[in-house]
Amino acid sequence: MQKMVVTQRACPARRVPSGEPMLIPEGQFITINQSLGGNYTVTYQGNMHRIDGTDADAIGQEPEVLNFEDNGSGIIVEDQVWQALDSVFDPEIPISLVSLGLIYSVDINQDENAVSINMTLTAPGCGMGPVLVSDVKYRVELVPNVESANVELVFDPPWSREMMSEEAQLEAGLFF
Repeated sequence: MQKMVVTQRACPARRVPSGEPMLIPEGQFITINQSLGGNYTVTYQGNMHRIDGTDADAIGQEPEVLNFEDNGSGIIVEDQVWQALDSVFDPEIPISLVSLGLIYSVDINQDENAVSINMTLTAPGCGMGPVLVSDVKYRVELVPNVESANVELVFDPPWSREMMSEEAQLEAGLFF
């Protein structure tokens, strides 16, 4: 699905595979290589980057809208953190990280307005690990009152398909 577009505004992106954040300036030619799980993999100046679906308007696409209501309490709402996590999809298997069973724990520190997440990958050597970590951090920091998100990759216990929800197993064709 390669498609050449011009950025319509400055667009946050994350370099593949490092996950390093950067900003693609307005008026730049980029090539959309893939759109899976609500995010876009693009080529800009010879490098691959991920653009979050919430920023899709910057590349002329329909943006994904995440609605998190701020109740004014200054408190991080755990359900909203899980909603943000459930909106992040594996780039190769467009199934959410939550449904895949990749999110092991969420710890909210209300005093510091911080969220700590332990997650894993379907395979320890997955080259998209840093990108997924940055995707999770980006989305969780969209939740009201979250000032910082720390995402730690852990591999104990090792991930197995039994950790997937039944719906995810059906979607992936693994449930018989």
